[in-house]
Amino acid sequence: MDDQFLQTIIIGLSNGMIYALVALGYTLVYGIIELINFAHGDVFMLGSMLALTLLTTFGVVPGMDLLPTILLIAAVLLISMGLTALLNVGIERVAYKPLRHAPKLAPLISAIGMSFILQNVGLLWKGPSSLGYPDVIPNTNILTSVFGLDTTIEFTFKQFFVVIITIPLLFLLMWFVNRTRQGKAMRATAQDPDTAGLMGINVDRTIAITFVIAGALAGAAGLVQILYNNTTVWNLGFRFGLNSFTSAVLGGIGNLQGAVLGGLILGLINAFSDRYLSAAWTNAIVFGVLIAILVFRPTGLLGQKLPDRA
Repeated sequence: MDDQFLQTIIIGLSNGMIYALVALGYTLVYGIIELINFAHGDVFMLGSMLALTLLTTFGVVPGMDLLPTILLIAAVLLISMGLTALLNVGIERVAYKPLRHAPKLAPLISAIGMSFILQNVGLLWKGPSSLGYPDVIPNTNILTSVFGLDTTIEFTFKQFFVVIITIPLLFLLMWFVNRTRQGKAMRATAQDPDTAGLMGINVDRTIAITFVIAGALAGAAGLVQILYNNTTVWNLGFRFGLNSFTSAVLGGIGNLQGAVLGGLILGLINAFSDRYLSAAWTNAIVFGVLIAILVFRPTGLLGQKLPDRA
């Protein structure tokens, strides 16, 4: 296995973790109210713009001491997650809650409309051009600088940053959904909201909490994206949304573990396409994967855990 192949795997898994964070938002919302929230990718886009603004405001620049950099990035992470969570629950209240008992096409169209609104918010806020941010986290190879290995394979501090932010959030979400009282309420609501309501579960609050969590994950992914890829733009949500939604479908929509697996696989597909084929073909390949999943295995690799409700 040559170094280029291994390097492609590292790049693919790093991007795949970001896809997984965004994909979890899609799969959480679908699991609760069976809505494909097309606006979720644009919440992630605004999260990246918000993180960029906060990093600039707090004066986080290359060459700062390690401790202030860590503390300021942690503050940006928490603020970004909080604001995107509020944005997401606001979207649910305004665009989705009034249509909860309407035919399924109505909230779907509302989600598409909200996606366009958020894109235009990003366009008006930051303009049509791509926005860059310098390497606050060193792009230094850990394998050579820390471990002293003689290798051309690179695993950088930026990629390590993706890991240390993403993995704890993924495990925290799994613990919350599977072990806490509110997580059990979410699973009960996903199974049958009417019966859950009769059992004393506040369905409206449970749905709102689901949107809060999904929005917070989008905000975290936005910060990771701007510090890892060093760029954001008003239509970023479409590209990441496509990959993340495909990740959720690939793993099994409504399945949290499936969303993570799908994100990692899509990250690898993107990386190998960019490396060995052409970046111009990558989106076409992703769409092809999505179509193949829907045709040959519509329940995804790990299966759709949540049954369809009439």
